[in-house]
Amino acid sequence: MSEEERDIVISVRGLRNSFGDQLIHDGVDLDVRRGEILGVVGGSGTGKSVLMRSIIGLQRPDAGEVEVFGVPMLSASEAAQQSVRKRWGILFQGAALFSTLTVAENIQVPLREFYPRLSERMLDEIAAYKIVMVGLPPDAGPKFPAELSGGMRKRAGIARALALDPELLFLDEPTAGLDPIGAAAFDQLTVDLRDRLGLTVFLITHDLDTLYTICDRVAVLADRKVVAIGTIPELLALDHEWIQEYFGGPRGRAAEEAVEEAEARAEAAEGNSKG
Repeated sequence: MSEEERDIVISVRGLRNSFGDQLIHDGVDLDVRRGEILGVVGGSGTGKSVLMRSIIGLQRPDAGEVEVFGVPMLSASEAAQQSVRKRWGILFQGAALFSTLTVAENIQVPLREFYPRLSERMLDEIAAYKIVMVGLPPDAGPKFPAELSGGMRKRAGIARALALDPELLFLDEPTAGLDPIGAAAFDQLTVDLRDRLGLTVFLITHDLDTLYTICDRVAVLADRKVVAIGTIPELLALDHEWIQEYFGGPRGRAAEEAVEEAEARAEAAEGNSKG
């Protein structure tokens, strides 16, 4: 395997998904590179979540190939698939926490599944560590999801996704429903975790601020396939109607200007500190 191939964490080739007569994907090709935050965007009904579900094994595609860490997930043995699942964490839409379990108990769910011999004391210690890691107060552990704000529930969901110390993180609309301040804080948390833990992040979002602020590359789903992938400037150079409307419209321009202003403030602050 070449060095370039080793840097590909997720490889999707010729993916086809349909529901009855409705064709969702028809020949999706996608590579996700090690250490990047890849944003996945597309209009309503383009199958962003279906693509993620196909990669993690919750959706059996009609055709195509999916490799994660070099393992062919559609043909590998159950043991091989399980070894890969230990290496990823998932935040579903709305956090998808178990309402009848406390935050700590939610975090312990994957630990109990994959490491059933862990002691209760060890489970409690790991949960407490993950709670602090995602910026939640220590007293969040014994609380139930209904007792938390929306932003805190998202952080609790991230804590559960990180329970097994994964290398790969799937995030499905992580900032949906958050106010701008909460969304910006969650974006910063995602970058911090990527940098601190060496994560690769597969991020489904429609949040233009998130795309401009933290994504290294963006994959665009349209016409039943990935029509383009690259940095936002690279995408804007393409003559594709949806891409131009999405990134070049008023909200896209506002997001771009906000990022430019933030970068200018950071540069000014750095200059002042040196002066």
